[in-house]
Amino acid sequence: MANPAEKTAETGKVVKSDEEWRQQLSAEEYRVARKAGTERAFTGRYWDEKAKGTYNCVCCGQPLFSSETKYESGTGWPSFYAPADEAAIALKEDRSLFMRRTEVVCSRCDAHLGHVFPDGPEPTGQRYCLNSVSLDLKKE
Repeated sequence: MANPAEKTAETGKVVKSDEEWRQQLSAEEYRVARKAGTERAFTGRYWDEKAKGTYNCVCCGQPLFSSETKYESGTGWPSFYAPADEAAIALKEDRSLFMRRTEVVCSRCDAHLGHVFPDGPEPTGQRYCLNSVSLDLKKE
């Protein structure tokens, strides 16, 4: 988890060098969270997790999603219909892989979390399809 000295006073962002992220994270966490990779479907530790708790950013520890909004999407990745706090995430246009998608990143450290799609359940209709390796579940 990041300490307060790692944040910039102007933005509140956690800022680290590429080497610092490599030292802090496992190779897979680094590949996905810092380089916008993707884990294979049905392989992540949280895709089928049922425990209650809060899913935090693996890079900076910011709370991102609650188990209360997690649902089974059938995609093989942990899916949520809403973030714990809208300010905890940021959305970016992603035109990689010859597709147009909306990338979801942590608002504090810009870690790649996954993508959001407009095919989720009510009440939001959104499916935040995330990589388990970008998350750290703090169980209740």
